[in-house]
Amino acid sequence: MRLYFYPSGQKKTPRQRRHSIRYGQAQQEKEGLSTMAEKETKEILLTREGLQKMQDELAYLTSTKREEMAERIKQAIAFGDLSENSEYDDAKQEQAFVEGRILQLEQTLRYARVMDENENANAVSLGAHVFIREKKSGREIEVMLVDALEANLKEKKISKDSPVGQAILGHEVGETVKVDAPSGVLDYEILKVERG
Repeated sequence: MRLYFYPSGQKKTPRQRRHSIRYGQAQQEKEGLSTMAEKETKEILLTREGLQKMQDELAYLTSTKREEMAERIKQAIAFGDLSENSEYDDAKQEQAFVEGRILQLEQTLRYARVMDENENANAVSLGAHVFIREKKSGREIEVMLVDALEANLKEKKISKDSPVGQAILGHEVGETVKVDAPSGVLDYEILKVERG
């Protein structure tokens, strides 16, 4: 049971008391969720390039972009009536998006670790450029194995959690691995592993 103490002589309306109770419950739920999320969060392995990219984005968002958003909101307020001001609504929505992205980057960087590059040169690990060949078609593919946060197919960066990433991770040059695909099981041979 939660007790609320008010300064002597000050009375709270039923609405104010309900708000205090709701706020207290919301605060407890928020605190409970943050501790739960911290317990479940695991270490995030990033390449040096990926870590630098995230740090640069965070620096841009916290300095330049925040200032731009504050200026945009200030201009929208100058237009007058906020209840029918779409410029103000758009600016506030974009500000919320920017702040959400900042929180996401801060959370990621809190648990980020640059992957160790001093591993077995022939074994597939995070950050390695891997050349593989599909046995059936003979098609050769070059990929870089990264954490899910850095995955980008246009840059040939695949997640360690993808079917191919899971199959090749930890295996060495010359080994053949099996990948479960929608079309069936595919065999890939690891041809070459390069670092950096």
